[in-house]
Amino acid sequence: MSKKSRKNRNSSRDMNVVHTNFEKAYDWHPMDDEIDGRRDQKYVKNINPRSDGQADLLKAIDEYSLTLAMGPAGTGKTYLAISKACEALEKGAIERIILSRPAMEAGESLGFLPGDMHEKMAPYLRPLYDSLGDRMGGKRVRQLLEDGTIEIAPIGFMRGRTLNNAFIVIDEAQNCTYGQLKMILSRLGWHSTMVVTGDPEQSDLLEGMSGLSDISRRLDALKNVAVCRLKDTDIVRHPLVADMLGVL
Repeated sequence: MSKKSRKNRNSSRDMNVVHTNFEKAYDWHPMDDEIDGRRDQKYVKNINPRSDGQADLLKAIDEYSLTLAMGPAGTGKTYLAISKACEALEKGAIERIILSRPAMEAGESLGFLPGDMHEKMAPYLRPLYDSLGDRMGGKRVRQLLEDGTIEIAPIGFMRGRTLNNAFIVIDEAQNCTYGQLKMILSRLGWHSTMVVTGDPEQSDLLEGMSGLSDISRRLDALKNVAVCRLKDTDIVRHPLVADMLGVL
């Protein structure tokens, strides 16, 4: 066999290996890490607030159909909202959980993301998947995702829908414009609960484009809407986080 033939055969073999590895790399599900046993652990059924602000937030979610949870990173806004969503689903109070978050790059370019809509959104929604896995276990979450009980709905795909019998969590709302938030809030249907979380101080939009502060100020005047503002004292991460956010 000539050197040229051997070289072509080796090249074809290498390309097949690369193609196979590429398929394996993207034959991935957001809950795969949980399913392999590293995170699929028994969770604590009942959650307890670790600060007065968290206690107020949990109470508001129980009592109001619409709650805005605003505050700095580490105050448990998203985790508490997800926990309440899982609790409502397990009790049969709702039929589905709908998670939505703007696909906003935080200053860096992620480039081309392969896969369908769920796979493209997965990097942005990873914090929500982590919270779901902690509350329900990876295997159950994946099952609920596959049968549609848990739905991932990007902000841009929500227009025109009415969300009945659902628990809706809108995360990172500081990266939504006023128009987007107005649209998403008006999706609320019968027998549904919506929690909007965000930190107005950490928007990745251009200055003046985020609508969260304006929306919360306007809705604060309504008696049947809860606007919870968590503070640095509600941060439950490393104590250094509160100190850093106080000076940054």
